[in-house]
Amino acid sequence: MQSQSQHSVVITGASRGIGRCIALTFAQKTDFALLLIARSVKGLEETKRQCKSAGCNLIHIISCDASDANAVAGIELPDDFPIPKVLVNNAGNFLLKKLSDTSSEEFMQQIQANLFTAVNTTNRFLDDLIANEQSLIVNICSVAATEGREESGAYSASKHGLLGYTRSLRQELMDTKVRVTAINLGQTESTSWEDSTIDRQRLIDPADVAQLIITLTNLSSRTIIEEMNIKPQHGRVPPM
Repeated sequence: MQSQSQHSVVITGASRGIGRCIALTFAQKTDFALLLIARSVKGLEETKRQCKSAGCNLIHIISCDASDANAVAGIELPDDFPIPKVLVNNAGNFLLKKLSDTSSEEFMQQIQANLFTAVNTTNRFLDDLIANEQSLIVNICSVAATEGREESGAYSASKHGLLGYTRSLRQELMDTKVRVTAINLGQTESTSWEDSTIDRQRLIDPADVAQLIITLTNLSSRTIIEEMNIKPQHGRVPPM
């Protein structure tokens, strides 16, 4: 990577799993500076270390709960840091619980984690993205945003909200140079499955997801991929 990057990518949920994989792919295959956001300082430091080893020499990490609007609004970039050209809203979490067993607090937590993290981060960086000659917002949604889920209704509802937000944001920004893409992601290999008996070799490879995002950044200004569904090749992986 060149030492003087002209643009940067913001990645939320970058301390582990899919977010870390996306950060590493940008470090390996682009000249973007990296702005990495997550709650875990330890996880962010490890992602930063791996990205430096991969060749990226301009990385800024921010420990922040992206569901907290005030905390995100207060994010400041270093003076020499390039303004963001790409925002990847990846932060979120998954609750495996039937609706009948889900408390109001748990339901709200899912909405905060899976919807408002994206809303808050987009609000913070939207002016910067609009100021760019061409920029991109990628919201990591879920195939659960397109269908109901018996065993994870609150998660599904929150992702429905994120997909609706993404579609509306795309309409609002259509006359700008900011493209907005929703990735409806199926079961993907990540640290979330560590305590599960699921066959992780049958899950989506997060490197494929990261590579698709890189491809989105290289499209001409005449083209947008509004939504894409990504699923395991052999269908839903049991026991989930």
